Order: sequence, then C-alpha cells, then structure tokens
Amino acid sequence: MKHYLDAAENAARAAGDLLRKNFHRSQHVNVAEAHDIKLAIDVETQELITKALLKQFPEHALYGEEGIVGDQSSDHQWVVDPLDGTVNYFYQIPHFCVSIALRLKGEIIVGVIYDPMRDEMWSAQKGEKPRLNGHHFRVSARTDLAEAVVSVGLAKTDHSIDSNLPLLQAMIHRVRKCRVLGSAALDMAYVACGRFDAYIERGISLWDIAAGWILVESAGGLVDLRPRKDMKDKYSIVASNGVIDLKL
Repeated sequence: MKHYLDAAENAARAAGDLLRKNFHRSQHVNVAEAHDIKLAIDVETQELITKALLKQFPEHALYGEEGIVGDQSSDHQWVVDPLDGTVNYFYQIPHFCVSIALRLKGEIIVGVIYDPMRDEMWSAQKGEKPRLNGHHFRVSARTDLAEAVVSVGLAKTDHSIDSNLPLLQAMIHRVRKCRVLGSAALDMAYVACGRFDAYIERGISLWDIAAGWILVESAGGLVDLRPRKDMKDKYSIVASNGVIDLKL
C-alpha cells in the first residue's frame, strides 16, 4: 500500500500548495448559503487531486465533495475533501486542510490529512502506525471528562445545527473546553494525535471524516460512525481516544 500512501501524500501536498498560494487572494464564490460557501478554488483543488490520482491509477474511482469521477463500483475508491474548512478559508482564517482517503471494497486502507498553513501532514495506512510529519503518534490517555478538550461540530443546515446545540450545551458543562473550529478533518486529526480527546458530530459527510477515521483508529482510538436515516448521505460520528467516557 506504500505506493497508494505516497500518491495520496503527493496529491495532498500539491493541493495544499495551491490553497496556500491563493489564501490571501480574493475568492470567487460559486454557491453561498446561510451556513456554507462553495468556492471556485474548491473545484480547482479537487480537479488537481483527481488528475494526480487517476493519472497514476486510472482504474480507480473518486468520490469527492466537488463531484465524482469514474466507476463508483470500482474496488478502489478515493474519498476526497479538497478543502475542508471552506468558510475559514474564505474569511482568511488559517485553519483548513486537504483530506484524502482510499477505500478498498468499502474499507479505508489509506488516509492523509494535510494542513498547508502549518505544514502538518498526518498519514496512515492499514496495519501500520500513523505518522505526523514522519513521527509516530497516539491518541491521548486522558480518562477524566473534566480534563478533556472536545470538539463538537455544528454542521451546515438548520436541522443539524438544532440537533447539535443541545449536545454542545451538555458538553460545555462536563469538559474542560469545547471547541468549534470549522474543519471536521482537522478535528479528527487532532483527536488522532492527542490534541483533542474527542470529536462529535451529528450530520457529517463521508469525505469529511474518511481519512480521519483511519488516523484515529490506527492511533489507538475509537470511531463510532452511524448513517443518518433522516439525512441522505450523512452520518453521526463519535471519534475519541477510546478510554474516556463521554456520557452520551
């Protein structure tokens, strides 16, 4: 799987370079909604990733936030969020990332998350210890909820926001600090390397958390991912260090 991981890292770094170079420039908005923005550079970045990966692996498919390419029934499917944290990016808040994962027959075998502003690359492949800029890492060992830092996602729709607000309120009273930072993939990466103790979201897309999923599990944590019956192609997720009792 090393060639898959190398390809994912190279594509993520190239995408990150594009995002970093354009960070301080005016952005063209393709779609503007109440709680979300879609930028032209989202599409441009996914096209860059698609060309890089499918040129090397033309028989593979790609499933991304900005569209799908290839036969989605292929055994190999890349799951891509080219810019996770688009609203942050648009407002020039330097907290966003590129997320790339590879599924083999539905199982994630490779995951890469790249933060181009901090030049941090998290990477994992099935059966191996994950790395952050080449160094192994593990989830936190904290067990006391009162000492925990937990990220709670608020999603992008009124329905999911209303669902998550009671959860956020409950967590605020139980943990040391709650964080709502605007990038699910980075939240997962932070859980994986012990900066956060848990990440909770009740309306998330697969491309947001696919790479983070393998990062957290390969770092010793747990991921509970469940499809939402009332929200098409959305999931509820609890990613944690695996030893803390979130009292959910």
